[in-house]
Amino acid sequence: MAAGELIGSFALTEAEAGSDPAGLRTSARRDGDSWVINGSKRYITNAPLADLFMVFARTNPEEKGGRGISSFAVETSTPGVTVGPKDKKMGQSGAWTAEVFFDDVRVPAEALIGEEGRGYAKALTVLSRGRLHIAALCVGMAQRVLDESVAYAATAKQGGAPIGRFQLVQAMLADMHAELLAGRSMVREVAARYDSGEDMSIGPSSAKLYCTEMVARATDNAVQIHGGMGYLRSTPVERFYRDARLFRLYEGTSEVQRVIIGGGLLREAGMPRG
Repeated sequence: MAAGELIGSFALTEAEAGSDPAGLRTSARRDGDSWVINGSKRYITNAPLADLFMVFARTNPEEKGGRGISSFAVETSTPGVTVGPKDKKMGQSGAWTAEVFFDDVRVPAEALIGEEGRGYAKALTVLSRGRLHIAALCVGMAQRVLDESVAYAATAKQGGAPIGRFQLVQAMLADMHAELLAGRSMVREVAARYDSGEDMSIGPSSAKLYCTEMVARATDNAVQIHGGMGYLRSTPVERFYRDARLFRLYEGTSEVQRVIIGGGLLREAGMPRG
């Protein structure tokens, strides 16, 4: 994988278990020197292209929530692994996703990644880094739609004058620019604290929450500034408008980020878990 010879895929989400692991149904049962995996996954990025799945399965059915979940390295060619058709999504067409099914998939004992029962803790670590990554992507997209909007407002005319002369158009550009600056500064600050190990949870969730909401407003304003042209497939902001909508859903919804942030702040203040 490090050499680029294999494409990996992170297989966590299920029909009843997305941001909350409590509903995870995929199971892994020990059978001699092997594990037998049964279940299915949904919305799995790279699934149609993957050579290797990192599969999260419940190895201890007596444990609740994230406890009792382990992770396994499962090659796509393993008997019993089936990848469904590529999902037809609203946007982000360059990122292929699909369902994955595991029917009595037998893997060797060494396919277990790390300690048994510690898989979800590893998933949280990966998701935290991914949330920071998504926040940075949103900053980049917001910069692009701002650039497109400024260029359009400076040249497109109504009544013989550029629409950028209208103060309400200027106000939308100003909001986009100010929020973009805030998002970029947040990503850089959170990234530094993540790298230092100072904050690997609340910060990334905060950055994802703010930047995904920020880019949604930016793309909406961009379409508004472009007017009817913004609704045409030939205009870049139309695609960004569709692509941006997914950012608030994957790697933990905006609502989940709020729970992580609020809960984390209260735990830092000494409130016991309950």
